[in-house]
This record gives sequence, structure tokens and C-alpha cells, in this order.
Amino acid sequence: MVTPYDWQEGIGHRASYVESKLAQGSPVLALSLPEGVLLFTGRRRRPKIHELYDRIAFSAIGQQSDIEAMRVAAVDFCHQEGYRRSEDDVSVQRVVAALSSPLKRAFADFSLAPVVARSLFAEVGANPADDRFFVLDYDGDYAAHSERAFVAADKRADRLESGLREIEGVGVAEARTRLAELWRASIDDAEEPSARELLEDEAVLLSRDSGRINRFLRLEA
Repeated sequence: MVTPYDWQEGIGHRASYVESKLAQGSPVLALSLPEGVLLFTGRRRRPKIHELYDRIAFSAIGQQSDIEAMRVAAVDFCHQEGYRRSEDDVSVQRVVAALSSPLKRAFADFSLAPVVARSLFAEVGANPADDRFFVLDYDGDYAAHSERAFVAADKRADRLESGLREIEGVGVAEARTRLAELWRASIDDAEEPSARELLEDEAVLLSRDSGRINRFLRLEA
């Protein structure tokens, strides 16, 4: 017979397992600017920041297969929502809410492997006050943020939170430089220094210009 204590202990073990997998993930940082939402991370080969729909971007840390499954599910939801309702009804909050339930089920069901991913969703608005950020965790819990957000291993959270708050009143170029510095500082304590050398910068601007055909702009180094 499984007692509530056994279930709680099992959940704790699953959380510890996922956290250990996330520990060396390359953080993803996002910041509201007058020009739009700037996202920054380090990647090895393939792009790590993705467009889900007009105005909405996605990135994550974790196991690549799980991240890709999350991205595909999010893209499918966006297009179905846009087709059934309208493009204006596709919002980052709807996307995150739709993905939350299957994550909760997978995490609580011991017959299934938990999803190893901590995801960041960003939506650019008409002005910085309208920008929306959501962090969706592996257990299905999510939190809304304004002005700035990030996904990283727990041990890096305090440094990133304080560092992001110090970046304000700058343009895209300066913000990118500051985000790169913060990102590098946050991984200085990585257990494998040689792995850091393989990472290259990746930066994306979700443009606030509603007249653009494509608001998702990859910024060259």
C-alpha cells in the first residue's frame, strides 16, 4: 500500500533527479527594452531560442528531446488557437496554461518519465509595460513576470535576478553586452570549464514594431 509519505518521497526523488539534470544548463535571459524583448543565451550548435508565433518566443534548459517536444507542442497549440479563434487570441498565457496540465500529469505519474525542461516564454507588447514573460517548470507550475525573466539552475537564480535588475535605460547593443557579461558570470562555477568554451552567443530581439512582417530577429554577434 502506497502511503502519502511514500508518494511525497517519490515526488522529492523525481524533483532531485530533474534538478540534477538542469544543473549545468546554459541560462536563458530575457529583458524588456524600448525596442522590444531581448533574449540571450549560449548554445553549442543548434539555435536555442525559437519563434512560436508572431510576438511569442520560447527557450528552455534541460534535455534536448524534451525541449523539442515542448516546442512542437507549443507551436501546434498556437496555430490551432489562431485557426479556431483569431491571431489576436493567441497569447503566451494561453500557451503556458495549455502545456502546464500534461507536465503536471507526467511529473506525478510514476509510470512516466518526468519532463526534464524548465521553459521561458516571452511575448512582446505595444510597450514595455505590456510585455509578458512566463517560466514553466518541469512539474507544471508556472509563474508570470514583467520587465525581465530567466531560466537557469536554482543555484544561479539569485545572481541572475539581481544582475538583470541592474540593466535598465540602455539600448539593444548595450543590453546585449550586459546580458552576455551576466550570462558568463553565472556559469563561471560550472564543473566543466572546457564545456563553456564550446558555447557561442545567441541573441534574439522580439521587435515592438508591429509593421514588421517578422518580429523575430536573430542578432549577429
